Amino acid sequence: MKKLLLGAVSATLFFPQFSMAAEEVNVYSYRQAFLVEPLFKEFTDETGIKVNVKFAREGFTEMLKHEGRLSPADIILTTDVGHLIELSDEGLVQPVNNDIVNKNIPSQYRDSEGEWYALTLRTRNVQSSKGRVGRLPSDFDYMDLADPKWKGKVCTRSGKHHYNISLVSSIIAHHGEEKAKEWLEGFKDNLVRKPQGNDRGQIKAVKEGLCDIAVSNSYYFGIMMADENQRSWAESVYINFPGQEQNGTHVNVSGMAMAKYAPNSENAIKLMEFLSDSKAQEMYAAANFEYPVKPGVQPTELVASWGEFNADALPLEQISQYRPVAVRLLDEVQFDL
Repeated sequence: MKKLLLGAVSATLFFPQFSMAAEEVNVYSYRQAFLVEPLFKEFTDETGIKVNVKFAREGFTEMLKHEGRLSPADIILTTDVGHLIELSDEGLVQPVNNDIVNKNIPSQYRDSEGEWYALTLRTRNVQSSKGRVGRLPSDFDYMDLADPKWKGKVCTRSGKHHYNISLVSSIIAHHGEEKAKEWLEGFKDNLVRKPQGNDRGQIKAVKEGLCDIAVSNSYYFGIMMADENQRSWAESVYINFPGQEQNGTHVNVSGMAMAKYAPNSENAIKLMEFLSDSKAQEMYAAANFEYPVKPGVQPTELVASWGEFNADALPLEQISQYRPVAVRLLDEVQFDL
């Protein structure tokens, strides 16, 4: 059993009452309603199976522990591989070895024992000021964030955020613990301010001239472009894909897992098959400016316009094994202080 220790989380939850009818499936979702409800409507239209949903920002791990065998949950949808790993390590999910799902989701983006599956991809990009920096060179790598040439010019959110923990884990997987710690020290030394805010806040800081480059997930770029109040932030930067001549661009995922005591497991399998197939993949990725996981399904025109990239080929399961080490190194270098 994989091991991962995560701190307790506070929950912001909306819990409707679930019935246990035969033609229903119950979903616990960290993903927002506007992203998943169109998918569930399409699924119900195709199968006649009603989808009941509980939405939350955090807290399902503790909820599932408390509910135990009486839990109504069939499927858990998450926003980050860290949540998937946590659910697996806590023994709250069950293996799903389904031929359709396994065919649709590449092995790189699923648990080797079938305990979780990715559904969409987002890249961890480095945005650069159009006016002060221009596009970063094709050989720019995440390791360059520690280059002294960028001293006082870099912005990022907390190192302890899931997105950055995943990035640090990938650095450890590729370069080893010692080199990763040196990189974190150099990265921290180059920050213009203490890590703070969210990903969009980093790009806003570039727009305002506080920093020249910023680390953020790709889908935030699309969200800003769709918001007239934030479009100028996105338009002030180039979106760059690090690692194209090294190990590839780091990706994180949203994903799904079947709850350990799923009372509607057959319907849950049908929903997992649906979510992994082409129609849902296209809809789901488009809703939040992400990349589909299923090969051959294309991203939206806007997302495609950001350019082609090679993703890090290491399986997410392998990278995620280093998450506890990443947290420890972040503490050792006092990255957020």
